[in-house]
Amino acid sequence: MHYPTTIGAMAVAALVSLNAAAAKAGEMQYPDIETQWRNPLSNGFGNPWDTTKPMGLGQEAPLTPEYQAIFEKSVKEQADGGQGNSLGLTCIHPGMPKVMNFSEPGEIMIRPHATYIVTQRYPVRRIYTDGRDFPADEAPTFTGYSIGKWLDEDGDGRYDVLEVETRNFKGPRVFESTGLPLHQDNQTIVKERIFLDKSDPNTLHDIVTTIDHALTRPWTVDRIYKRVREPKWREKTCHGANLHLAIGSEQYFLSADEKLMPVKAGQQPPDLRYFKQSNK
Repeated sequence: MHYPTTIGAMAVAALVSLNAAAAKAGEMQYPDIETQWRNPLSNGFGNPWDTTKPMGLGQEAPLTPEYQAIFEKSVKEQADGGQGNSLGLTCIHPGMPKVMNFSEPGEIMIRPHATYIVTQRYPVRRIYTDGRDFPADEAPTFTGYSIGKWLDEDGDGRYDVLEVETRNFKGPRVFESTGLPLHQDNQTIVKERIFLDKSDPNTLHDIVTTIDHALTRPWTVDRIYKRVREPKWREKTCHGANLHLAIGSEQYFLSADEKLMPVKAGQQPPDLRYFKQSNK
């Protein structure tokens, strides 16, 4: 007698059939990702782009010789107290793909026409999922223009993966705060696959592939985020928390008693020709 097995198989078949019918009727379900997500490696002061390797030169990024030299110069300048290629002190938008390192907590909100990624610190990122193509006359931005498509890869009536392609950038942009550079021509293409871990629904993956003329080949990394069940949000802006100052081509620091400080040994003060000089 095999009735239980038969009945079970019939029930599963009926459920699959119902899910398929719902999908055809435009009633596909989205994955449960509308919550706060946090990068477990981030303490608010940057983190490696390839999370399996250390920051800086330890990333072993596939850079061209020209951009490897630019990167090494940035790392050396930071070791001497400067900022190198990292422009975070100016509160410039980090742009794509760096914005997806989630140095601050982020929230994902799904709507039929677009998916929104909102971080605590930076402007909203919009991923359009309404079937549009890339516009011909859109002004370039640090975040770029993102077009996505939801996929039901296992046919169960629920979307599993959000595939995204992002183009149309302006710069300068870097991968991480050590100044790991992208090409100044801003012809970057970023492709992503965003999905929940099948064995842990509290883990979200973003498989990011960056195609850029500063790279010798496409560079793919797995960005991982952890769900926060009881999210707490802070009101925070880059300018409000920024003690770094850029004056001309030089960078300085504001001390606790609000005095201008050097960031490198032997650094000269800024040009004070328009201020009244005290008599010594």
